[in-house]
Amino acid sequence: MKEFTSTALKGFAMGAANVIPGVSGGTIAFITGIYARMIDALKAFNLSNAKLLFRGKWREFLKAIDAIFLFPLFLGVGVSLISLASVLKWGFENHPLYVWALFFGLIMASIPSVGKMVKRWSPSSILSLVIGLAVSVPLAFLEPAAENPSFGYLLLCGVVAMCSMLIPGLSGSFVLLLMGNYKLVMLDSLAALKDLKFSEALPTLLPVGLGAILGLVVLSRFLSWLFKSYHDQAVALITGFVAGSLIVIWPWKDQVVETFTKTDGAVKEKLIGFENWRLPNFSSQGDWIAMGFTLIGISMIVVMDKVQSQKSKRAILLAEE
Repeated sequence: MKEFTSTALKGFAMGAANVIPGVSGGTIAFITGIYARMIDALKAFNLSNAKLLFRGKWREFLKAIDAIFLFPLFLGVGVSLISLASVLKWGFENHPLYVWALFFGLIMASIPSVGKMVKRWSPSSILSLVIGLAVSVPLAFLEPAAENPSFGYLLLCGVVAMCSMLIPGLSGSFVLLLMGNYKLVMLDSLAALKDLKFSEALPTLLPVGLGAILGLVVLSRFLSWLFKSYHDQAVALITGFVAGSLIVIWPWKDQVVETFTKTDGAVKEKLIGFENWRLPNFSSQGDWIAMGFTLIGISMIVVMDKVQSQKSKRAILLAEE
């Protein structure tokens, strides 16, 4: 039960991260120590294991896909996405600076935790780090596309968003923002689902979900192979992604919001990008509060890292005995 709760809480944190543009659920999985197990479990969704399911061999199927791990993880992610969509929507509309500041602290503090997983910093690892930075930094300055609710485009959004969610440092929500469908998918549709307005939520979420499943099946196999064959280079690349994502989630910037009128006459706002990056103003009470949220985020990662280190030490001691 203790492991179930722990995994569910980590899933909840991943779900929360996936709602925030610029924050990657994969990063949370990586720094909480469940990333490799998650990728291997997702990779187990293949034709061979599907045959076990169709033959009624439930126990063998559940064991093969590591259901004892995936069930609480997905439960945590699902509860987080549904419950936090409205909360974060309110946070972005009323106190966006504080939301960004909290996650900025979380991600900034996680960089050393990710980087120390590189066993040996070779020239190829350093090159991978530079490539990660070179890919992630320019994303902050790309021009977002217009919103597109067509089935095919939503399917593509699901594929791309899942790929970026599985890669630490690349934010699925931010990719959706660049593709123009962040508000439609992550705020409006999830909030409608929470309110049981299925007619509003499902036309958007079903094609996105199908695309996400497709992206998950393909990418999980590639990532599993990459980490087994080129561990240090892969971790260094991820470290670059995570470090570069700090520009995207820098709290002190302005949100560019576009107002539009829907066919039913309702006036809506859509987040389309960011501008005017600046340094904190130390004479502003709001900026001091934001820095406080940044410290809270840093503290959460420090505590999490210490707990993970203690677990690792206990595991080593038990193995030696």
